[in-house]
Amino acid sequence: MTTAAVPGADPGRTKAFLRLVMIEHSVFALPFAYTAALTAMFQLDKDIHWWTLFLVTVCMVGLRTFAMACNRIIDREIDARNPRTAGRELVTGAVSVRSAWTGAGIAVVVFLGAAALLNPLCLALAPLAVIPMVVYPYGKRFTNFPHAILGLAQAIGPIGAWLAVTGEWSWDAVILGLAVGVWIGGFDLIFACQDVQADRAGGVMSVPARFGIPAALWGARASAVVTTGLLVWYALVTDAGLFFWTGLVIVAAAFCYEHSIVKPTDLSRLNRAFFTVNGFIGIALFVCALLDLLVRGLTP
Repeated sequence: MTTAAVPGADPGRTKAFLRLVMIEHSVFALPFAYTAALTAMFQLDKDIHWWTLFLVTVCMVGLRTFAMACNRIIDREIDARNPRTAGRELVTGAVSVRSAWTGAGIAVVVFLGAAALLNPLCLALAPLAVIPMVVYPYGKRFTNFPHAILGLAQAIGPIGAWLAVTGEWSWDAVILGLAVGVWIGGFDLIFACQDVQADRAGGVMSVPARFGIPAALWGARASAVVTTGLLVWYALVTDAGLFFWTGLVIVAAAFCYEHSIVKPTDLSRLNRAFFTVNGFIGIALFVCALLDLLVRGLTP
């Protein structure tokens, strides 16, 4: 096997590594981390702490990059057997395993370094945040519910962002974290529907593979309902204003649209539901939350 250079040494290999970790998918979780951080700043002193926000960004991108790299490395043999994923960079050789591990190592060091610059509590808890990122890829080997592990991993983002600002535990952040975790775990149910045949043939475990596509889609719908309820709870406990509530209406409408275009007998618009609609949900709610905080007195 040809050994690729460290990501960053070669522009072409760097691009291949970024494709490997799908860096653009940060759009799903990052807006909620910003929402948590800015809400915490509003409650703290109503000022935006730009350096803290920058470090939160570094933490989120670093940890997510580590998680995706580990996922691709651990699943490379499964990916090779699935026609949908057979073109991934570790399968084709566009990125070597050594290069992927190097990129993952750099990403986790960056994450831990940024956590150390935030506050002692963030540094102390940072290693715990790494654990579900590594466990998740193995989840599909021992449980029919790996989506729940993914949800737990994603719930860490808003909680960590709040801790980054205050250095103290917050149950408000836990509510938002649970909302994000249930949401992402739910739309992972939708995404997994396209791999049912390959997963069953290869012994990969998931809700769609074990219980069928209709059951998975009903589970995703239930997740959307629970997510909406948790976001309403978060709005109530943080005394959110009109703009945030408007954002919740937009999110609810987006959920309805998402679940109307994916049916057990028609998965042709699955990518639109997964990528476009869910990306829109994260950005739309963040914009509304930001406007709400600015109107209520948050100072840039």
